[in-house]
Amino acid sequence: MFQTISEALEWASSQLAEISESAKLDAEVILLHVIHKQRSYLYTWPDDRLNGEQIDSFTQMVSRRALGTPIAHIVGEREFWSLPFMVNPSTLIPRPDTEILVETALNLPLAHSAKVLDLGTGTGAIALSLAYERKEWQITAVDKVIEAVALAKANRDHLQQPQVKIIQSDWFDAVDCYDFQLIVSNPPYIDAEDEHLNQGDVRFEPQSALTADEHGFADLYYIAAAAKDYLAPGGYLLLEHGFGQALQLRDKMIALGYESVATVRDFGSNDRCTLGRLPR
Repeated sequence: MFQTISEALEWASSQLAEISESAKLDAEVILLHVIHKQRSYLYTWPDDRLNGEQIDSFTQMVSRRALGTPIAHIVGEREFWSLPFMVNPSTLIPRPDTEILVETALNLPLAHSAKVLDLGTGTGAIALSLAYERKEWQITAVDKVIEAVALAKANRDHLQQPQVKIIQSDWFDAVDCYDFQLIVSNPPYIDAEDEHLNQGDVRFEPQSALTADEHGFADLYYIAAAAKDYLAPGGYLLLEHGFGQALQLRDKMIALGYESVATVRDFGSNDRCTLGRLPR
């Protein structure tokens, strides 16, 4: 079997090579979680020996990963916007591509104490990242899944962002504010027939948070239409979407009366989010 850190990483990398494109990194993340150390420790003390409990835990976690379980579910955490977010199977795992939505929101010319709404908050990653950067913003985050609301509240407490209001709501149903300067959302936007739903981490995530009717456009279109009643004049709507949905979403938002409609690309140069502004 293995005894030392270097031996453990070598064994795990070989076990995960066929199911993960980042087998070495996966092995490192799991081992760091088991031994509660920083990444530099792996290279500074490669000959350190693991105890029996650590070996058992590491072996079990690598076995779960070999079956396809997402790393985030195994270790219970995923970094987003350089912040640690607790995760569980009740909602989506935050993805790096969504950071462009946060960056775009932060660059908008909003008031000092702008009112912001995050629809379908999940882990709370978007709302809490915005709150971390803009303490004075009045941010409300909603999700229809009660387990997701509980998780977002736990992340709010862990990240010490008590100013963020988190409530259960099916999109706008429980929202009673009608003058938001910004509404953001990363809604379900994948076609239910998409073959990628049978691959990778998404197999372990709730389909309700991934797929939408009308070839993935149903929730995007609904939010775009309904948001007009909850935005202040001149307020912005910012939506994440799939890389092939930008043109149709822009056309829809323009038809709904939004101005300055534009799409922003993510760090992989894929169309990732589209924004528009209500007339003043």
